[in-house]
Amino acid sequence: MKKLLTGNEAIALGAWEYGVRFATAYPGTPSTETLENVAQYKEITSQWAVNEKVAFEVAAGAAMAGARTLVAMKHVGVNVAADPLFTMSYIGSNGGFVLMSADDPGMHSSQNEQDNRRYAKFSKIPLLEPADSQEAKDMVGTALDISEEYDTPVMLRTTTRISHSKSLVEYGQRQERELKEYERDPTKNVMMPAYARPKHIVVEERIEKLKEYAENTELNFVDWNNKDIGVITSGITYQYVKEALPEVSVLKLGFSYPMPEKKIRDFASKVKKLYIVEELDPFIEETVKSWGIDCTGKEIFSMLGEYTPAMIKEAILGIKAEEKEAYSAAIRPPVLCPGCPHRGVFYVLKKIRANVTGDIGCYTLGALPPLESMHTTLCMGASIGTALGMEKANPDLAKETVAVIGDSTFMHSGLTGVVDMLYNKGTGTIMVLDNSITAMTGHQHNPTTGYTLGMEETHVVDIEAVVKAMGVKRVFSIDPFELKDLEKLLKEEMATRELSVIVVKRPCALIIKPDPVRTYVDHDVCIGCKACMRVGCPAITFEDKKSNINDALCVSCGVCQSVCPVGAIKREE
Repeated sequence: MKKLLTGNEAIALGAWEYGVRFATAYPGTPSTETLENVAQYKEITSQWAVNEKVAFEVAAGAAMAGARTLVAMKHVGVNVAADPLFTMSYIGSNGGFVLMSADDPGMHSSQNEQDNRRYAKFSKIPLLEPADSQEAKDMVGTALDISEEYDTPVMLRTTTRISHSKSLVEYGQRQERELKEYERDPTKNVMMPAYARPKHIVVEERIEKLKEYAENTELNFVDWNNKDIGVITSGITYQYVKEALPEVSVLKLGFSYPMPEKKIRDFASKVKKLYIVEELDPFIEETVKSWGIDCTGKEIFSMLGEYTPAMIKEAILGIKAEEKEAYSAAIRPPVLCPGCPHRGVFYVLKKIRANVTGDIGCYTLGALPPLESMHTTLCMGASIGTALGMEKANPDLAKETVAVIGDSTFMHSGLTGVVDMLYNKGTGTIMVLDNSITAMTGHQHNPTTGYTLGMEETHVVDIEAVVKAMGVKRVFSIDPFELKDLEKLLKEEMATRELSVIVVKRPCALIIKPDPVRTYVDHDVCIGCKACMRVGCPAITFEDKKSNINDALCVSCGVCQSVCPVGAIKREE
Protein backbone atom coordinates (compact mmCIF):
# COMPACT_ATOMS: atom_id res chain seq x y z
CA MET A 1 0.00 0.00 0.00
CA LYS A 2 1.22 3.50 -0.87
CA LYS A 3 -0.03 6.84 0.41
CA LEU A 4 0.92 10.47 0.07
CA LEU A 5 2.64 11.51 3.30
CA THR A 6 4.53 14.54 4.49
CA GLY A 7 8.09 13.98 5.62
CA ASN A 8 6.98 14.34 9.24
CA GLU A 9 4.24 11.73 8.78
CA ALA A 10 6.71 9.43 7.03
CA ILE A 11 9.24 9.70 9.87
CA ALA A 12 6.49 8.81 12.34
CA LEU A 13 5.58 5.80 10.19
CA GLY A 14 9.25 4.83 10.02
CA ALA A 15 9.50 4.99 13.80
CA TRP A 16 6.60 2.54 14.03
CA GLU A 17 7.81 0.21 11.29
CA TYR A 18 11.38 0.00 12.56
CA GLY A 19 10.59 -0.84 16.13
CA VAL A 20 10.86 2.45 18.01
CA ARG A 21 9.51 1.97 21.52
CA PHE A 22 9.85 5.50 22.87
CA ALA A 23 9.55 8.95 21.26
CA THR A 24 9.57 12.45 22.68
CA ALA A 25 9.80 16.05 21.47
CA TYR A 26 9.14 19.67 22.19
CA PRO A 27 6.84 21.16 19.53
CA GLY A 28 8.45 23.51 17.05
CA THR A 29 7.74 24.19 13.39
CA PRO A 30 8.65 22.45 11.09
CA SER A 31 9.05 19.33 13.28
CA THR A 32 5.85 19.41 15.36
CA GLU A 33 3.67 16.99 13.40
CA THR A 34 6.24 14.20 13.73
CA LEU A 35 5.40 13.40 17.32
CA GLU A 36 1.71 14.14 16.84
CA ASN A 37 1.69 11.35 14.26
CA VAL A 38 3.87 9.04 16.35
CA ALA A 39 1.24 9.33 19.08
CA GLN A 40 -1.22 7.47 16.83
CA TYR A 41 0.87 4.31 17.11
CA LYS A 42 0.02 2.64 20.42
CA GLU A 43 3.11 0.42 20.32
CA ILE A 44 5.22 3.54 20.87
CA THR A 45 5.26 5.35 24.20
CA SER A 46 5.30 9.02 23.23
CA GLN A 47 5.22 12.26 25.16
CA TRP A 48 5.77 15.99 24.97
CA ALA A 49 8.73 17.22 26.97
CA VAL A 50 8.97 20.53 28.78
CA ASN A 51 11.87 21.59 26.48
CA GLU A 52 14.31 20.09 23.97
CA LYS A 53 17.10 19.49 26.50
CA VAL A 54 14.78 17.48 28.70
CA ALA A 55 13.41 15.67 25.63
CA PHE A 56 16.93 14.65 24.62
CA GLU A 57 17.81 13.54 28.15
CA VAL A 58 14.66 11.45 28.52
CA ALA A 59 15.29 9.89 25.10
CA ALA A 60 18.90 9.19 26.14
CA GLY A 61 17.63 7.36 29.19
CA ALA A 62 15.26 5.27 27.09
CA ALA A 63 18.09 4.37 24.69
CA MET A 64 20.39 3.51 27.59
CA ALA A 65 17.66 1.20 28.88
CA GLY A 66 17.72 -0.62 25.54
CA ALA A 67 14.77 0.86 23.62
CA ARG A 68 14.87 2.10 20.05
CA THR A 69 14.24 5.81 20.51
CA LEU A 70 13.33 8.93 18.48
CA VAL A 71 13.61 12.53 19.69
CA ALA A 72 12.38 15.33 17.42
CA MET A 73 12.89 19.09 17.45
CA LYS A 74 13.35 22.08 15.17
CA HIS A 75 16.80 23.42 14.39
CA VAL A 76 17.00 25.97 17.21
CA GLY A 77 15.77 23.27 19.58
CA VAL A 78 19.07 21.47 19.06
CA ASN A 79 20.75 24.54 20.53
CA VAL A 80 18.81 23.86 23.73
CA ALA A 81 19.69 20.15 23.58
CA ALA A 82 23.35 20.65 22.63
CA ASP A 83 24.73 19.92 26.11
CA PRO A 84 23.46 16.33 26.34
CA LEU A 85 23.97 15.80 22.58
CA PHE A 86 27.73 16.30 22.71
CA THR A 87 28.14 14.02 25.73
CA MET A 88 25.82 11.37 24.31
CA SER A 89 28.21 11.17 21.37
CA TYR A 90 30.83 9.90 23.82
CA ILE A 91 28.45 7.59 25.67
CA GLY A 92 26.93 6.04 22.57
CA SER A 93 23.63 4.25 22.53
CA ASN A 94 22.43 0.86 23.73
CA GLY A 95 19.13 0.94 21.85
CA GLY A 96 19.05 2.84 18.54
CA PHE A 97 18.93 6.60 19.07
CA VAL A 98 17.75 9.01 16.33
CA LEU A 99 17.71 12.79 16.68
CA MET A 100 15.42 14.41 14.13
CA SER A 101 16.55 17.99 13.49
CA ALA A 102 14.17 20.00 11.25
CA ASP A 103 15.91 23.04 9.74
CA ASP A 104 14.00 26.04 8.40
CA PRO A 105 15.68 27.62 5.33
CA GLY A 106 13.83 30.82 4.57
CA MET A 107 12.80 31.25 8.22
CA HIS A 108 9.15 30.45 7.63
CA SER A 109 8.62 30.16 11.38
CA SER A 110 11.97 30.73 13.04
CA GLN A 111 14.26 33.43 14.39
CA ASN A 112 17.24 32.25 12.32
CA GLU A 113 18.12 29.78 9.56
CA GLN A 114 21.12 28.00 11.04
CA ASP A 115 22.40 24.90 9.25
CA ASN A 116 22.32 22.00 11.70
CA ARG A 117 24.51 19.80 9.57
CA ARG A 118 27.24 21.62 11.50
CA TYR A 119 26.02 19.96 14.69
CA ALA A 120 26.65 16.49 13.28
CA LYS A 121 30.25 17.33 12.47
CA PHE A 122 30.75 19.29 15.70
CA SER A 123 29.40 16.49 17.92
CA LYS A 124 30.98 13.79 15.69
CA ILE A 125 27.84 11.80 14.96
CA PRO A 126 26.61 10.45 11.60
CA LEU A 127 24.21 12.54 9.52
CA LEU A 128 21.45 11.36 7.18
CA GLU A 129 19.46 13.67 4.86
CA PRO A 130 16.30 12.46 3.09
CA ALA A 131 15.24 13.96 -0.23
CA ASP A 132 11.57 12.88 -0.10
CA SER A 133 9.05 11.24 2.22
CA GLN A 134 9.94 7.66 1.21
CA GLU A 135 13.56 8.31 2.10
CA ALA A 136 12.50 10.02 5.32
CA LYS A 137 10.72 6.84 6.38
CA ASP A 138 13.46 4.48 5.23
CA MET A 139 16.23 6.51 6.80
CA VAL A 140 14.67 6.14 10.23
CA GLY A 141 15.37 2.41 9.97
CA THR A 142 18.85 2.95 8.55
CA ALA A 143 19.68 5.48 11.27
CA LEU A 144 18.56 3.07 13.99
CA ASP A 145 20.70 0.30 12.51
CA ILE A 146 23.73 2.59 12.29
CA SER A 147 23.14 3.77 15.83
CA GLU A 148 23.15 0.24 17.21
CA GLU A 149 26.02 -1.05 15.05
CA TYR A 150 28.35 1.89 15.71
CA ASP A 151 27.15 2.73 19.24
CA THR A 152 26.25 6.34 18.45
CA PRO A 153 23.37 8.79 18.26
CA VAL A 154 22.43 9.58 14.65
CA MET A 155 21.07 12.87 13.29
CA LEU A 156 18.25 12.71 10.73
CA ARG A 157 18.21 16.21 9.26
CA THR A 158 15.17 17.47 7.39
CA THR A 159 14.16 20.91 6.19
CA THR A 160 10.79 22.64 6.05
CA ARG A 161 10.22 21.52 2.46
CA ILE A 162 10.84 17.86 3.33
CA SER A 163 8.87 18.03 6.59
CA HIS A 164 5.77 19.58 5.06
CA SER A 165 5.71 18.41 1.42
CA LYS A 166 3.96 15.19 0.44
CA SER A 167 5.22 12.34 -1.72
CA LEU A 168 4.35 8.67 -2.11
CA VAL A 169 5.39 6.30 0.68
CA GLU A 170 5.11 2.54 0.72
CA TYR A 171 3.78 1.06 3.94
CA GLY A 172 5.36 -1.94 5.63
CA GLN A 173 4.83 -4.03 8.75
CA ARG A 174 6.16 -3.23 12.19
CA GLN A 175 9.45 -4.91 12.97
CA GLU A 176 9.36 -5.57 16.68
CA ARG A 177 12.70 -5.30 18.45
CA GLU A 178 13.39 -6.82 21.83
CA LEU A 179 14.39 -4.41 24.55
CA LYS A 180 18.15 -4.68 24.87
CA GLU A 181 19.53 -5.53 28.29
CA TYR A 182 20.63 -2.57 30.38
CA GLU A 183 24.02 -2.93 32.01
CA ARG A 184 25.27 -0.73 34.84
CA ASP A 185 28.55 0.36 33.32
CA PRO A 186 29.94 3.64 34.71
CA THR A 187 32.88 3.53 32.30
CA LYS A 188 30.39 3.83 29.44
CA ASN A 189 27.63 5.97 30.90
CA VAL A 190 29.35 8.27 33.42
CA MET A 191 31.24 10.98 31.56
CA MET A 192 33.64 12.18 34.21
CA PRO A 193 37.16 13.01 32.97
CA ALA A 194 38.70 9.62 33.80
CA TYR A 195 36.06 7.80 31.73
CA ALA A 196 35.59 10.50 29.07
CA ARG A 197 39.23 10.59 27.93
CA PRO A 198 39.28 7.00 26.61
CA LYS A 199 35.80 7.51 25.12
CA HIS A 200 37.11 10.37 22.98
CA ILE A 201 39.52 7.89 21.43
CA VAL A 202 36.56 5.62 20.70
CA VAL A 203 34.68 8.51 19.05
CA GLU A 204 37.59 9.25 16.72
CA GLU A 205 37.94 5.56 15.83
CA ARG A 206 34.20 5.44 15.17
CA ILE A 207 34.43 8.35 12.71
CA GLU A 208 37.05 6.42 10.72
CA LYS A 209 34.77 3.37 10.58
CA LEU A 210 31.86 5.56 9.51
CA LYS A 211 33.97 7.00 6.69
CA GLU A 212 34.24 3.48 5.28
CA TYR A 213 30.48 3.06 5.70
CA ALA A 214 29.96 6.29 3.75
CA GLU A 215 31.96 4.91 0.82
CA ASN A 216 29.85 1.76 0.53
CA THR A 217 26.33 2.73 1.56
CA GLU A 218 23.62 2.93 -1.10
CA LEU A 219 22.51 6.19 0.50
CA ASN A 220 25.33 7.84 -1.46
CA PHE A 221 24.87 7.18 -5.17
CA VAL A 222 25.58 8.63 -8.62
CA ASP A 223 23.06 9.36 -11.36
CA TRP A 224 25.36 9.26 -14.41
CA ASN A 225 24.33 11.39 -17.37
CA ASN A 226 26.22 13.99 -19.37
CA LYS A 227 29.65 14.35 -17.75
CA ASP A 228 30.29 17.91 -18.88
CA ILE A 229 28.62 18.98 -15.64
CA GLY A 230 28.63 17.15 -12.33
CA VAL A 231 26.68 18.20 -9.25
CA ILE A 232 27.11 17.07 -5.64
CA THR A 233 24.06 17.69 -3.51
CA SER A 234 21.93 16.37 -0.64
CA GLY A 235 18.43 16.58 0.81
CA ILE A 236 15.69 18.54 -0.93
CA THR A 237 18.15 20.26 -3.28
CA TYR A 238 18.61 16.90 -5.01
CA GLN A 239 15.01 17.21 -6.23
CA TYR A 240 15.60 20.76 -7.41
CA VAL A 241 18.77 19.75 -9.28
CA LYS A 242 17.02 16.81 -11.01
CA GLU A 243 14.21 19.12 -12.12
CA ALA A 244 16.45 21.97 -13.25
CA LEU A 245 19.27 19.92 -14.79
CA PRO A 246 17.90 16.51 -15.84
CA GLU A 247 20.82 15.82 -18.22
CA VAL A 248 23.75 16.35 -15.83
CA SER A 249 25.48 13.78 -13.61
CA VAL A 250 24.61 13.98 -9.92
CA LEU A 251 26.24 12.55 -6.79
CA LYS A 252 23.55 12.46 -4.11
CA LEU A 253 24.70 12.29 -0.52
CA GLY A 254 22.05 10.72 1.69
CA PHE A 255 24.71 9.92 4.28
CA SER A 256 26.40 13.31 4.37
CA TYR A 257 28.64 13.11 7.42
CA PRO A 258 31.24 11.79 7.46
CA MET A 259 31.54 12.26 3.69
CA PRO A 260 32.80 9.60 1.26
CA GLU A 261 36.11 11.08 0.11
CA LYS A 262 36.97 8.31 -2.36
CA LYS A 263 33.53 8.40 -3.97
CA ILE A 264 33.63 12.18 -4.26
CA ARG A 265 37.16 12.17 -5.72
CA ASP A 266 36.15 9.54 -8.26
CA PHE A 267 33.04 11.50 -9.26
CA ALA A 268 35.00 14.76 -9.54
CA SER A 269 37.63 13.12 -11.75
CA LYS A 270 35.02 12.02 -14.27
CA VAL A 271 33.18 15.30 -14.84
CA LYS A 272 34.53 18.39 -16.60
CA LYS A 273 32.98 20.95 -14.27
CA LEU A 274 31.93 20.26 -10.67
CA TYR A 275 29.26 22.18 -8.78
CA ILE A 276 28.13 21.86 -5.15
CA VAL A 277 24.45 22.72 -4.68
CA GLU A 278 23.30 22.97 -1.06
CA GLU A 279 20.98 25.29 0.84
CA LEU A 280 22.39 27.53 3.58
CA ASP A 281 26.01 26.83 4.59
CA PRO A 282 28.79 25.48 2.32
CA PHE A 283 28.92 22.32 4.44
CA ILE A 284 29.76 19.91 1.61
CA GLU A 285 31.70 22.52 -0.36
CA GLU A 286 34.14 23.32 2.44
CA THR A 287 35.05 19.66 2.87
CA VAL A 288 35.41 19.01 -0.84
CA LYS A 289 37.64 22.07 -1.30
CA SER A 290 39.72 21.04 1.74
CA TRP A 291 40.67 17.91 -0.23
CA GLY A 292 42.04 20.08 -3.03
CA ILE A 293 39.15 19.34 -5.40
CA ASP A 294 38.22 22.18 -7.73
CA CYS A 295 34.50 22.97 -7.52
CA THR A 296 32.06 25.86 -7.67
CA GLY A 297 29.49 26.49 -4.96
CA LYS A 298 28.73 29.60 -2.99
CA GLU A 299 30.54 31.75 -5.56
CA ILE A 300 27.33 31.54 -7.58
CA PHE A 301 24.77 30.30 -5.02
CA SER A 302 23.23 32.19 -2.14
CA MET A 303 23.92 31.47 1.53
CA LEU A 304 20.36 32.61 2.22
CA GLY A 305 16.96 30.97 2.13
CA GLU A 306 15.46 28.18 0.09
CA TYR A 307 16.58 27.30 -3.44
CA THR A 308 14.39 26.71 -6.49
CA PRO A 309 14.95 24.78 -9.72
CA ALA A 310 14.88 28.07 -11.62
CA MET A 311 17.61 29.55 -9.44
CA ILE A 312 19.83 26.51 -9.96
CA LYS A 313 19.28 26.47 -13.72
CA GLU A 314 20.13 30.13 -14.05
CA ALA A 315 23.24 29.89 -11.82
CA ILE A 316 24.76 26.89 -13.66
CA LEU A 317 23.49 27.22 -17.22
CA GLY A 318 22.82 30.94 -17.36
CA ILE A 319 19.31 30.24 -18.57
CA LYS A 320 16.77 32.47 -16.89
CA ALA A 321 13.49 30.64 -16.44
CA GLU A 322 10.24 32.35 -17.37
CA GLU A 323 8.80 33.97 -14.29
CA LYS A 324 5.35 32.72 -13.36
CA GLU A 325 2.78 35.44 -13.00
CA ALA A 326 2.70 36.58 -9.42
CA TYR A 327 -0.43 36.04 -7.40
CA SER A 328 -2.34 39.28 -7.67
CA ALA A 329 -3.63 39.52 -4.11
CA ALA A 330 -1.57 41.44 -1.56
CA ILE A 331 0.28 39.34 1.00
CA ARG A 332 -1.39 39.65 4.42
CA PRO A 333 1.06 39.97 7.28
CA PRO A 334 0.52 37.60 10.22
CA VAL A 335 -1.81 38.93 12.90
CA LEU A 336 -3.23 37.78 16.22
CA CYS A 337 -6.54 35.95 15.76
CA PRO A 338 -9.86 37.68 16.46
CA GLY A 339 -10.51 37.31 20.16
CA CYS A 340 -6.87 36.55 20.98
CA PRO A 341 -6.29 37.21 24.69
CA HIS A 342 -2.89 38.74 23.88
CA ARG A 343 -4.35 41.64 21.90
CA GLY A 344 -5.57 43.65 24.88
CA VAL A 345 -2.27 43.10 26.69
CA PHE A 346 -0.22 44.64 23.90
CA TYR A 347 -2.71 47.44 23.40
CA VAL A 348 -2.26 48.41 27.04
CA LEU A 349 1.52 47.99 26.93
CA LYS A 350 1.68 50.35 23.97
CA LYS A 351 -0.67 52.81 25.63
CA ILE A 352 1.51 53.09 28.73
CA ARG A 353 4.70 53.19 26.61
CA ALA A 354 6.26 50.20 28.31
CA ASN A 355 9.63 48.85 27.21
CA VAL A 356 8.75 45.22 26.46
CA THR A 357 11.28 42.37 26.39
CA GLY A 358 9.57 39.57 24.50
CA ASP A 359 9.73 35.86 23.88
CA ILE A 360 8.82 33.11 21.41
CA GLY A 361 5.14 32.41 20.82
CA CYS A 362 2.00 33.79 19.16
CA TYR A 363 2.50 36.92 21.23
CA THR A 364 5.70 37.70 19.32
CA LEU A 365 3.29 39.20 16.78
CA GLY A 366 2.85 42.02 19.30
CA ALA A 367 5.98 43.49 17.71
CA LEU A 368 4.11 44.18 14.45
CA PRO A 369 1.88 47.16 13.56
CA PRO A 370 -0.43 48.43 14.80
CA LEU A 371 0.38 47.09 18.30
CA GLU A 372 4.16 47.55 18.03
CA SER A 373 4.70 46.84 21.70
CA MET A 374 7.42 44.21 21.83
CA HIS A 375 10.95 45.47 21.55
CA THR A 376 13.26 42.48 21.98
CA THR A 377 13.00 38.76 21.20
CA LEU A 378 16.10 36.60 21.50
CA CYS A 379 15.14 32.98 22.17
CA MET A 380 12.87 30.80 24.29
CA GLY A 381 12.79 32.15 27.85
CA ALA A 382 15.05 35.13 27.16
CA SER A 383 12.50 37.83 27.99
CA ILE A 384 13.13 37.60 31.73
CA GLY A 385 16.91 37.53 31.57
CA THR A 386 16.93 40.36 29.03
CA ALA A 387 14.81 42.52 31.33
CA LEU A 388 17.18 41.84 34.23
CA GLY A 389 20.21 42.68 32.11
CA MET A 390 18.66 45.99 31.06
CA GLU A 391 17.99 46.85 34.70
CA LYS A 392 21.55 46.01 35.73
CA ALA A 393 22.97 48.14 32.91
CA ASN A 394 20.56 51.03 33.50
CA PRO A 395 18.50 50.88 36.74
CA ASP A 396 16.17 53.58 35.44
CA LEU A 397 14.90 51.13 32.78
CA ALA A 398 13.45 48.82 35.44
CA LYS A 399 10.47 51.06 36.13
CA GLU A 400 9.43 51.07 32.48
CA THR A 401 10.32 47.49 31.43
CA VAL A 402 7.97 44.49 31.31
CA ALA A 403 9.10 40.96 30.42
CA VAL A 404 6.40 39.10 28.47
CA ILE A 405 6.41 35.30 28.19
CA GLY A 406 3.80 32.62 27.38
CA ASP A 407 2.76 29.72 29.60
CA SER A 408 4.44 27.01 27.53
CA THR A 409 7.58 29.08 27.06
CA PHE A 410 7.61 29.81 30.80
CA MET A 411 7.65 26.06 31.46
CA HIS A 412 10.27 25.58 28.71
CA SER A 413 12.88 27.98 30.05
CA GLY A 414 11.32 30.83 32.03
CA LEU A 415 11.58 29.32 35.51
CA THR A 416 15.35 29.74 35.74
CA GLY A 417 15.00 33.37 34.65
CA VAL A 418 12.70 34.09 37.58
CA VAL A 419 15.13 32.42 40.00
CA ASP A 420 17.99 34.49 38.58
CA MET A 421 15.96 37.67 38.89
CA LEU A 422 15.16 36.88 42.52
CA TYR A 423 18.71 35.87 43.35
CA ASN A 424 20.21 39.00 41.80
CA LYS A 425 17.62 41.35 43.33
CA GLY A 426 15.84 42.31 40.12
CA THR A 427 12.90 44.65 40.56
CA GLY A 428 11.20 44.30 37.20
CA THR A 429 7.74 43.14 36.14
CA ILE A 430 7.08 39.79 34.48
CA MET A 431 3.86 39.03 32.61
CA VAL A 432 3.04 35.38 31.93
CA LEU A 433 0.44 35.19 29.16
CA ASP A 434 -1.39 31.99 30.09
CA ASN A 435 -3.68 30.99 27.23
CA SER A 436 -3.97 27.35 28.41
CA ILE A 437 -2.19 25.80 25.40
CA THR A 438 0.96 25.84 23.24
CA ALA A 439 -0.82 27.79 20.53
CA MET A 440 1.77 28.89 17.99
CA THR A 441 2.72 25.36 16.92
CA GLY A 442 -0.85 24.10 16.66
CA HIS A 443 -2.34 23.66 20.13
CA GLN A 444 -0.14 21.13 21.89
CA HIS A 445 -0.55 20.50 25.58
CA ASN A 446 2.07 21.46 28.14
CA PRO A 447 2.53 21.10 31.92
CA THR A 448 0.03 23.89 32.62
CA THR A 449 -2.89 22.42 30.65
CA GLY A 450 -3.64 19.20 32.55
CA TYR A 451 -3.34 16.81 29.59
CA THR A 452 -0.57 14.68 28.09
CA LEU A 453 0.16 14.14 24.40
CA GLY A 454 -2.20 11.15 24.51
CA MET A 455 -4.95 13.30 26.08
CA GLU A 456 -4.67 11.61 29.46
CA GLU A 457 -5.45 13.83 32.43
CA THR A 458 -2.37 14.73 34.42
CA HIS A 459 -1.06 17.11 37.05
CA VAL A 460 -1.56 20.81 36.32
CA VAL A 461 1.39 23.04 37.14
CA ASP A 462 0.08 26.20 38.82
CA ILE A 463 2.26 29.07 37.62
CA GLU A 464 1.21 31.39 40.44
CA ALA A 465 1.92 28.77 43.09
CA VAL A 466 5.30 27.98 41.54
CA VAL A 467 6.55 31.57 41.52
CA LYS A 468 5.23 32.11 45.05
CA ALA A 469 7.13 29.02 46.18
CA MET A 470 10.28 30.49 44.63
CA GLY A 471 9.86 33.52 46.88
CA VAL A 472 8.11 36.08 44.68
CA LYS A 473 5.83 38.02 47.01
CA ARG A 474 3.97 40.15 44.48
CA VAL A 475 1.99 37.66 42.35
CA PHE A 476 -1.24 38.61 40.60
CA SER A 477 -3.78 37.04 38.25
CA ILE A 478 -5.91 39.06 35.86
CA ASP A 479 -8.20 38.73 32.83
CA PRO A 480 -6.60 40.44 29.79
CA PHE A 481 -10.00 41.62 28.58
CA GLU A 482 -10.34 43.85 31.65
CA LEU A 483 -8.26 46.59 30.08
CA LYS A 484 -8.71 49.26 32.74
CA ASP A 485 -7.82 46.89 35.56
CA LEU A 486 -4.85 45.56 33.59
CA GLU A 487 -3.54 49.07 32.92
CA LYS A 488 -3.91 50.04 36.59
CA LEU A 489 -2.14 46.90 37.81
CA LEU A 490 0.71 47.27 35.32
CA LYS A 491 1.36 50.89 36.28
CA GLU A 492 1.39 49.99 39.98
CA GLU A 493 3.78 47.06 39.58
CA MET A 494 6.13 48.87 37.23
CA ALA A 495 6.39 51.69 39.78
CA THR A 496 7.09 49.26 42.66
CA ARG A 497 10.75 48.48 43.17
CA GLU A 498 10.22 44.80 43.85
CA LEU A 499 9.97 41.81 41.52
CA SER A 500 6.38 41.10 40.52
CA VAL A 501 4.74 38.45 38.38
CA ILE A 502 1.39 39.07 36.68
CA VAL A 503 -0.30 35.96 35.28
CA VAL A 504 -2.70 36.99 32.52
CA LYS A 505 -5.24 34.20 32.23
CA ARG A 506 -7.61 33.67 29.31
CA PRO A 507 -7.82 30.61 27.01
CA CYS A 508 -6.76 30.83 23.36
CA ALA A 509 -9.65 32.07 21.24
CA LEU A 510 -9.41 28.96 19.06
CA ILE A 511 -10.11 26.49 21.88
CA ILE A 512 -13.20 28.14 23.36
CA LYS A 513 -16.65 28.75 21.90
CA PRO A 514 -17.52 32.37 21.13
CA ASP A 515 -20.16 34.08 23.23
CA PRO A 516 -23.64 33.86 21.66
CA VAL A 517 -23.67 37.62 21.09
CA ARG A 518 -23.06 39.90 18.16
CA THR A 519 -20.77 42.91 18.31
CA TYR A 520 -21.50 45.71 15.88
CA VAL A 521 -20.74 49.38 15.20
CA ASP A 522 -23.55 51.90 15.59
CA HIS A 523 -22.75 54.19 12.68
CA ASP A 524 -24.95 56.92 14.11
CA VAL A 525 -22.58 57.15 17.07
CA CYS A 526 -19.23 56.29 15.42
CA ILE A 527 -17.07 59.40 14.89
CA GLY A 528 -14.47 57.65 12.71
CA CYS A 529 -11.63 58.20 15.17
CA LYS A 530 -10.10 54.76 14.38
CA ALA A 531 -9.39 54.03 18.04
CA CYS A 532 -10.74 50.51 17.49
CA MET A 533 -8.36 50.01 14.56
CA ARG A 534 -5.41 50.41 16.91
CA VAL A 535 -6.11 47.04 18.56
CA GLY A 536 -5.18 45.35 15.27
CA CYS A 537 -8.13 42.96 15.07
CA PRO A 538 -8.68 41.49 11.58
CA ALA A 539 -12.45 41.51 12.20
CA ILE A 540 -12.47 45.33 12.17
CA THR A 541 -12.37 47.31 8.92
CA PHE A 542 -12.72 51.00 8.14
CA GLU A 543 -14.82 52.15 5.18
CA ASP A 544 -16.60 55.38 4.31
CA LYS A 545 -15.15 57.06 7.41
CA LYS A 546 -16.77 54.51 9.74
CA SER A 547 -15.61 51.33 11.44
CA ASN A 548 -17.23 48.01 10.61
CA ILE A 549 -17.11 44.58 12.24
CA ASN A 550 -17.11 41.36 10.21
CA ASP A 551 -19.56 38.97 11.89
CA ALA A 552 -17.85 35.98 10.29
CA LEU A 553 -14.59 36.77 12.10
CA CYS A 554 -15.68 38.48 15.31
CA VAL A 555 -15.90 36.39 18.49
CA SER A 556 -17.25 39.28 20.62
CA CYS A 557 -14.26 39.45 22.96
CA GLY A 558 -15.13 43.05 23.85
CA VAL A 559 -11.67 44.58 23.48
CA CYS A 560 -12.70 47.00 20.75
CA GLN A 561 -15.75 47.96 22.78
CA SER A 562 -13.47 48.79 25.71
CA VAL A 563 -11.31 51.18 23.69
CA CYS A 564 -14.08 53.01 21.81
CA PRO A 565 -14.20 56.53 23.32
CA VAL A 566 -17.81 57.26 22.35
CA GLY A 567 -19.57 53.92 22.96
CA ALA A 568 -20.23 53.29 19.27
CA ILE A 569 -19.39 49.58 19.52
CA LYS A 570 -22.25 47.63 21.00
CA ARG A 571 -23.26 44.04 21.71
CA GLU A 572 -26.57 42.30 21.29
CA GLU A 573 -27.83 38.79 22.09
